[in-house]
Amino acid sequence: MILLCILSIPLLFTLAPLFVKKLRALGRLNAIGHLAVLVTVFYFALNINLPVKFFGFFYVDALSVFFLFVISVVTFAASLFSIDYISKDISGGFISEKKAKFYYALFNFFSFSMLLVPMVANLGMVWVGIELTTLASAFLVGFYNNKNSIEAAWKYIIICSVGIIFALLGTIILYYAVSCVATTKTLNWHEIAPLAKSLDANIVKIAFLFILVGYGTKAGIAPMHTWLPDAHSQAISPVSAMLSGVLLKTAIYAILRFSIITNACVGVNFTSNLFILFGIISLVIACGFILVQKRIKRFLAYSSIEHIGVIIIGLGFGGLGAYGALLHIFNHAVTKSFMFFGGACVVKKYKKDNLNVIKGVVASMPFCGVMLVMGMFAISGMPPFSIFFSELFILISGFSQGRYLVCGLFLALLAVIFGAIVYHLSRILFGKKPEELKAGTEALSTKLSFLFLLIFMCLVGIKVPVFLNKIILAALEILKGINHGL
Repeated sequence: MILLCILSIPLLFTLAPLFVKKLRALGRLNAIGHLAVLVTVFYFALNINLPVKFFGFFYVDALSVFFLFVISVVTFAASLFSIDYISKDISGGFISEKKAKFYYALFNFFSFSMLLVPMVANLGMVWVGIELTTLASAFLVGFYNNKNSIEAAWKYIIICSVGIIFALLGTIILYYAVSCVATTKTLNWHEIAPLAKSLDANIVKIAFLFILVGYGTKAGIAPMHTWLPDAHSQAISPVSAMLSGVLLKTAIYAILRFSIITNACVGVNFTSNLFILFGIISLVIACGFILVQKRIKRFLAYSSIEHIGVIIIGLGFGGLGAYGALLHIFNHAVTKSFMFFGGACVVKKYKKDNLNVIKGVVASMPFCGVMLVMGMFAISGMPPFSIFFSELFILISGFSQGRYLVCGLFLALLAVIFGAIVYHLSRILFGKKPEELKAGTEALSTKLSFLFLLIFMCLVGIKVPVFLNKIILAALEILKGINHGL
């Protein structure tokens, strides 16, 4: 029943706009609903013996719970941030009250689709779930219905649909490999896993290449990333945080499920080398664009490509690197959401998003300015914030394996990106504010969304909480195949 609660809350809340007339009340109710999802996921992880199978359709293990926790943390923060953000969009004449209600319906359907992905047993249904996230979020990318947002939405749909076709082909090829050796034809992950060693290695390699390119497109792995900067920059800002913080991670989840089977069949070197190669490419491309970027949200979008590169390099290293990669999935989700919230407040206040024009954010927006100063150092990987430690774990793993060239390039690119982030953001944060702007502060709900994420950014930077550490370690056992006899 707890499994059904996790999915049913956002699904039921898609209907809430039909019954709740006042938008402020709707926003608060939406935040309470997503808090209930977060609490339910937390309770489920602490009190339920994993894995759990339900109706023959759901299969939830520690890897699933880890991703459910990441998704629920970010969606709750985004629901808090939405309360005042949507009200300001209405008062500013950007959207109508009717469209604001449509936003809350789409928000919850998008959340439902992301929560569905790590809960289903069937790899074909994982594909359906990820395609569902595209359909749900496309309307939120084009939400403002102007030329740029519509263009970004179409680009998002077309490029991700092409990618998802590759993922479907990979899934079909894997099904063929399974059908050749199994008495029962299945795409249930937990049924395929014990058979992995008996699958045809060449067929599995081909299947994984399609999967990596297909789901890698949705994950924003370069060079399949081309939809990401436009979609993230044009989406309504709370959704930009969800796109960057957790949507990309659902595609990483799908890749991980297939990589476990591939590793058991052909050995870890095949997937490891591919992960490292695409990770370095992602870092190189992100570095180049971050250096020259002039728009706040596009700047943050290219930073997401950088961190996806960091994650898959860690997965390629394995061991402590894989632990660092999973921890980085969580750290990046909360930190990047935090930064998108800050960027949204700045754009709303200044009514422009050009990094060369905006000045004096700390003076004109004291609370948001201070948050962005901390976020600037957090997202660039400075201690004592959480991203520093997950990147450190990945580097230690690489050096301990003698991958000096990869680690040297990794460090060099991170150093350049760090300089670019500090340079761009310090220019808008400090200096004299425009005289026509009056200093102001943010609404309580907006402040709470920042502080909620800041707790995780600082807490994990000091010590990984016992709950999170336990779930990551259990998820690592699944990645190694320990719990499935691989």
